[in-house]
Order: sequence, then structure tokens, then C-alpha cells
Amino acid sequence: MNILVTLNANYLGPLTTMLTSLFLNNPGERFTIYLMHSSIDDGALERLGTYIRRHGSELQIIRVGEGEFEDAPVLMHYTKEMYYRLLAHRFLPPEVDRILYLDPDILVLNAVRPLYETDLDGCLYAACYHDKFSVKEINRIRLMPYDIDYYYNSGVLLMNLELQREQVKEDIIYQFVEKNRSRLVMPDQDILNALYSKKIKPLDETLYNYDARFYLYYKLKTNGQCDMDYVINRTVILHFCGKKKPWSRSYSGKFHALYKHYERLTRRGLQAAELPQATAPEEAPPAPRISAASD
Repeated sequence: MNILVTLNANYLGPLTTMLTSLFLNNPGERFTIYLMHSSIDDGALERLGTYIRRHGSELQIIRVGEGEFEDAPVLMHYTKEMYYRLLAHRFLPPEVDRILYLDPDILVLNAVRPLYETDLDGCLYAACYHDKFSVKEINRIRLMPYDIDYYYNSGVLLMNLELQREQVKEDIIYQFVEKNRSRLVMPDQDILNALYSKKIKPLDETLYNYDARFYLYYKLKTNGQCDMDYVINRTVILHFCGKKKPWSRSYSGKFHALYKHYERLTRRGLQAAELPQATAPEEAPPAPRISAASD
């Protein structure tokens, strides 16, 4: 299975924790991790590759040169790296026709293959929208006149690369950014929804993009079905959306202890391999925003 991540050195710690959860909860699977970046030093990448190989998988590095996206419009503290996941099909090997993009602020709790093998039905992506009225309506109104039914979270994206190479064009994305600079709140996610929402296959958020902030909401909405047992035994992707992150000491969310458990397993794995540990920032840095949590 192909996994895509796009990030800078600040997120190597959370990335390694995410990968630990992926490997441990998918025994017997072999992953190719494609990492897109522009500034991570070779030593850190070598250590990450060693850790990944110890788990029977491999790391493929895609370094984006300084000349790439030089004509791309940027805004506020969002740099050109915001285009990486949207235009990854340009850089990935042509023989790769499907890949699962994952944000680093994620835990993978169960088998990911059913998600990976989802029939895309001619769609560019498969993704989840958070089915809360406040999220859907505010973003739908904010992005008018672009016709969107749902506002999809871009932290988990199953990508139809073959179709994206035909239909996702840089100039269209750049024109959208130039035209809408003043109202883009989360640029990469806003672009995804405004331009491609109609070509995204919706997935069950409680399985594939469970927002860690909404435990009580999910439980109430499902009449108690989506409880802690459900999350541990069935949810595949637990996503720590928002500004508060579980690697921060000040975090106090429902799943903090679970995250710290995988963080500890990661440290033990690195120590066993005699590899230096990557340190996560206390808070997610505001820039450059390469792969931060959405919504």
C-alpha cells in the first residue's frame, strides 16, 4: 500500500508516532511511504528510513526543489508547500495510480486495507466530511458561489492519481487562489472543496476520519453506539484536528492517554534501534503550513 505524507522537520516526531500506529495495527502489511518535503536534512531522513525498514516497509523521498511552484500565489503565513498534497500526482511515480494521504496528527487504530481498496467510482478522491451543521453550513456559505454540498476534511485523502493527472491542473488552482485570497481560511482544504467537492466520494467519518474533539457528539448522534469500544475496535483513523495537539503537555483531550501510549511505543522502538528521537513541537508551528490539521 502506498502512503503519502507532506511535512517539514517540525512534524517528524508526530509522523513517526503515526507510522508506529500504522505498522502495529496492520501486521503483515507492507507500506511504501512517500514523503514530500523541501527542507528536511538527509540525516533525519536516513534515520526515519531505518525505522520504517525495521517494520518491513520502505521510505521513498520526494524532494521538491526551490524552483517548483515559483509562480504559485501564496498568502499570509501559508507558503507554497500548501500545494504539495493537491499536486502530488505531478511528483509521484507514473506507475503509482492510488495513494492514501495522511496528516501526521493521526493515529491508525485498525486495518487500513478496506479504506485503501475503496472503489473510487470515477472520483478524484475519497474523503470524509464532518457532519456537523456548523462546519457544513459556515463553510458552504463562505465558499459561495462555488457549489459544494459538503466540506471535506483534507487530512485523510484516498487519491485517484490516474484521474488527477488528467483533471487536476495547476493553473486552475492558482487562478482560484488569486481570485479568492481574502476569504481562504484553510487554503489547501478550501481549494479542495471549492474546485473538487463534486468529485469526492464521501466516507464514514466515524471510521476513517474520527475527529478526536467530538467524542460526545458522535456518541449522542449514534445513540451510544459510537462509544470508546467502537473507536478502539472499529475506527481506523483517529484524527487530532484543530490547533491543540496531543503531543503538547497542555493537551487534555479525551484520547490523550491513547496518543501518549503510541508515543511511548515509538520512543521504545527508536531506542531499540539506537536511533535519535525526533522531538515534536509543544504547539504546532504557524508556518510553514505544510501538513497541519484541518477544520
